[in-house]
Amino acid sequence: METFLRTVVIYLFLLVLLRLSGKRALSELSTFDFVLLLIISEATQNALLGDDYSVTTGMVVILTLILLDLGLSALKKRFKKVERISEGGPLVLVDHGKVLEERMQKSMVSRDEILHAARQNQGLERMEQVKYAVLESSGGISIIPMTPNIEELLDRRIEQALERRLKDEPRLPR
Repeated sequence: METFLRTVVIYLFLLVLLRLSGKRALSELSTFDFVLLLIISEATQNALLGDDYSVTTGMVVILTLILLDLGLSALKKRFKKVERISEGGPLVLVDHGKVLEERMQKSMVSRDEILHAARQNQGLERMEQVKYAVLESSGGISIIPMTPNIEELLDRRIEQALERRLKDEPRLPR
């Protein structure tokens, strides 16, 4: 019973700790983040097992973790508020090219990370080209590019058509 309770406490502790530490996609982990994750996993193993390294204790820990995860998944499906608390929701970091500094600081995301996602996903070079940058609940950054105003597009096309027509028109002799 002690192993079960210890596992529940560690699971809840890690859930809260990881939720408070911010969102970060697994693919975006730095080398230091990865090493920290390994150290945390070792410390977690020691806290879960204590001095009992028996197969039975290991199986109780694994079963408890899986049951806790399944239970949390069921709660998240049934109650959206539980999902919002445990997973969080998307957070807009850039709105029409304007960086929302307070949100970026809160979520620990830098301008460079947003620009990296903009270059990688949309081929954008400047923040002014980003309509929205959204930090997803999964930790990834979604980029929605600015679309030029339809009137601007039409004006450009008309100008280009006029220029072509003027080039193609034969010149009248004087």
